[in-house]
Amino acid sequence: MRRLAVLVVVGSLTLFLGGCRKRERVKVDLTDEGTGQLSSFVHAADPRASIQFVKGFHDIEMNSWRWTMGKFSVTLRPPKDAATKGAVLQLKMSVPDTIIERLKSVSLTAAVNGQKLPPETFSKPGEYVFSRDVPAAALTADSAVVDFTLDKFLPPGQVDQRELGIVVSSVGFEPK
Repeated sequence: MRRLAVLVVVGSLTLFLGGCRKRERVKVDLTDEGTGQLSSFVHAADPRASIQFVKGFHDIEMNSWRWTMGKFSVTLRPPKDAATKGAVLQLKMSVPDTIIERLKSVSLTAAVNGQKLPPETFSKPGEYVFSRDVPAAALTADSAVVDFTLDKFLPPGQVDQRELGIVVSSVGFEPK
């Protein structure tokens, strides 16, 4: 009888342990499409960077740029040593004719992780680089959220069914 009890226990353990196989970990190999990490500088035309264009950006147009809304945000990786040296925020942008014709001027403000940077006003159409020094204190984390705000923008329906602000071709941090 004792031998039967031992066989039942051993058989039960065998069944139990057989059902509890060690699970294999899934390994995700990175492809040429990207590293899965944030970049310090992103191009609006790069579909791999779409995840970094957090809010307020429309789809890629003409394989080179994106319209923004009145408020738009991007997440970037601070460059090496930015936590001690700071960095320079650079937004390569255009203010289209139609924006100036209808609004006369637009002012752009940026904040990096909540730290406000000086605004700039644009009263002529054209291509610009909005460039601002970012203090090291704003770049101590592994990522930085850059929030942009336009004081004026075109609401849906005047020119397009979308809210239209400015046209962005790239945005990022340059090391100091």
